[in-house]
Amino acid sequence: MTDIFIDGGRTLAGSDIIETSLQVSNGEIISIGAEHARGGICLDARDLLVLPGIIDLHGDAFERQLMPRPGVDFPVDVALIDSDRQVIANGITTVFHGTTWSWEPGLRGAENARLLLQAIETLRPQLAADTRFHLRQETYNLDAEAEILHWIADGRIDLLAFNDHMDLTTFSKPAKRARMVERSGLSSDDFDQLVQRVLSRADAVPASIARLAQAANAADVPTLSHDDVSPAMRGDFRALGVAIAEFPINEETAIAAAAAGDFIVYGAPNVVRGGSHTGWTKASDMIAKGLCSILASDYYYPAQLLAAFRLVADGVLPLPQAWALISANPAAAAGLTDRGVISQGRRADLLLIDDSVVLRPRIVAVIANGRLVHLTDADRLLGVRSPLRAIAAE
Repeated sequence: MTDIFIDGGRTLAGSDIIETSLQVSNGEIISIGAEHARGGICLDARDLLVLPGIIDLHGDAFERQLMPRPGVDFPVDVALIDSDRQVIANGITTVFHGTTWSWEPGLRGAENARLLLQAIETLRPQLAADTRFHLRQETYNLDAEAEILHWIADGRIDLLAFNDHMDLTTFSKPAKRARMVERSGLSSDDFDQLVQRVLSRADAVPASIARLAQAANAADVPTLSHDDVSPAMRGDFRALGVAIAEFPINEETAIAAAAAGDFIVYGAPNVVRGGSHTGWTKASDMIAKGLCSILASDYYYPAQLLAAFRLVADGVLPLPQAWALISANPAAAAGLTDRGVISQGRRADLLLIDDSVVLRPRIVAVIANGRLVHLTDADRLLGVRSPLRAIAAE
């Protein structure tokens, strides 16, 4: 593996931004404050920010590559390779693909969940981002429980979320229901009949959730509850060992989650757009009140990068705290102790960012696991000679 020397740069080290250089070797940060390159690739980071790679716990934008138009499918491997290029270009060096396994057929059905898991496992060695499997289990999908338990036991699941979108099937939310019908490939009548069959087994759902949560806890798989509607609901999931609250839909629930020390996830697009597309809680308000610890890409890969700088520009948080929402905090929630901060001995997932234009940060270089995987400015590549300052002066 090629050594990389990053010359200068305003580097986020701990909670401070300092002017320093970094030496990377064998996939790790081996020195902070190094004066000379040890060989390999040399990058000029002067006037740039050097930040930890972004960690995305919840992103399903890859579905757009799978089905760019309703009823138009593309091969899973093609979709994942294209998604890998997108996440890396947006500074995401660790990505958890949020794969929904629902009681619905189609895009979020059983076959796609199986194909996605298999494709991630097969392609992982050739993908630039550390690509992981976040299974979003629809809790009414009782027929999937046995298979999911096997996946957990075999170490194939990296995150497990408990979703319940059954309320979207009602006529009170016709637009969302229409999208579900469209992606299922069923007629409206057939979809309604399927919903009724699924609802007839509602009494079995709580026990299924408990069994899956117990298995995940035993296997050290972090778990999330999605769209908690009340402190009571969050408390019920917490009692099962589910320590991550994903998109609590009101402030009361977020307050209860924060008081209990839960991780709280909101969508970065919410911050970038200035509010939720669903009309629920405004993420920047939750962040200002200390009621959000993680921002995820949700459905738009550029959003995490943009959201961090939006929080800074709006005076909500200074950059070190804003960046923690997309690096250190998601690493802690996922149990990834080797990344999320710039420190000696940590995994070398690093971004070089031009922040000269307010609200429009530009990724100049991405280093993932010690490899230079993305470079947009060839003039920053200084070669392999040292000392580096002498090269820069030539």
